[in-house]
Amino acid sequence: MNVLIVPDGFKDSLTAAEVAQAIEQGVKQFDHNAQTFKLVASDGGDGFLNVVEHYNRNKFQTVVVETTDPLGRDIEARYLYDSTKQTAYLELTAASGIELLSKEERRVMETSTYGTGKILMHAVKAGAKIIYIGLGGSATNDAGIGIAAAMGWQFLDIDGNALNPMGGNLNLIDKIVPPQTALPDFKVYAINDVQNPLYGPEGAAETYSRQKGASELQVKLLDSGLRHLDAKVHAQLGMENSKIPGTGAAGGTAYGLKTFFNAEFKPGTPFMLELAGFYEILESNEIDLIITGEGSIDHQTKHGKLISGIIKAAAPYKVPVYSICGLNKLDDSQVKKLGLAGAKQLYHPEQPKGYSFTHAAELVSARTEEILASL
Repeated sequence: MNVLIVPDGFKDSLTAAEVAQAIEQGVKQFDHNAQTFKLVASDGGDGFLNVVEHYNRNKFQTVVVETTDPLGRDIEARYLYDSTKQTAYLELTAASGIELLSKEERRVMETSTYGTGKILMHAVKAGAKIIYIGLGGSATNDAGIGIAAAMGWQFLDIDGNALNPMGGNLNLIDKIVPPQTALPDFKVYAINDVQNPLYGPEGAAETYSRQKGASELQVKLLDSGLRHLDAKVHAQLGMENSKIPGTGAAGGTAYGLKTFFNAEFKPGTPFMLELAGFYEILESNEIDLIITGEGSIDHQTKHGKLISGIIKAAAPYKVPVYSICGLNKLDDSQVKKLGLAGAKQLYHPEQPKGYSFTHAAELVSARTEEILASL
């Protein structure tokens, strides 16, 4: 039996590498003769830099920057820089991630991507000509105006005052002012699998802002703010980007990167899988099944999480994909429709509260054995 293991991390529990190790242990416990091919991956969200660094050891300089978190508090964050290729790798979660906030601090009307913009500015000033930004896991819904503001763009209200670049101020934007000082030339690639548009029923606010602390009224206000910004961008900058698939990623950060920096979108999973040698393994070995996984399988999975990307990548090879997750919110028919051959969750209602987090590794191994036993 040949098993390809390629999971994402489980938030607040296990890193991608730890999940992969636990799956491998489960495979070996079921069949000690099985051959495993273990990769770590990310769809561009949490763990993006870790994965890039993992497959490019000793190639990058780690640069630590003084910046701010989603609520404007001073923090330090890092990015990776390859000086020989003048290429930088940034991760939105480093300064704008939801994991930087407690549940009580998740005030999406007040959060901003400004801190990520400070990291981007540092990379540009350091000489980076090509910049990859892993999106996902954001605490924000500001459509990337925080990043733009850190890079010199201004967003003024009707009285000409500069607005704090946060989600709650999107509806107050009256005028968009480009940077007064020209920036060096650089190319941005936004890495993410999410296919949501900027606004609407499947847009950034409606799909993701509740988990960032938004009330039902705030969801409507944020969606209205995204529409308002897009109207101003169309009227003043002559651009229409809101309907492009993926512009809703990371609270609309992808839209901001596209609008203010002409970013190109790259699907996160294929980008990371190529980096990890996923396709080479499938082409060079007779893989019987793929086991992937991430914290949750739900209605958002179809919009471009890692699992969805792996299903698409594996389809031409006709290799079945199974998943292990912390919590599965889909029924069996929805799991099949997603393209998975099967899914197992760690959570069980009879477990003590938090058990699936504190015992995640052993549960991942156990669920792996259950998958293999069902074949």
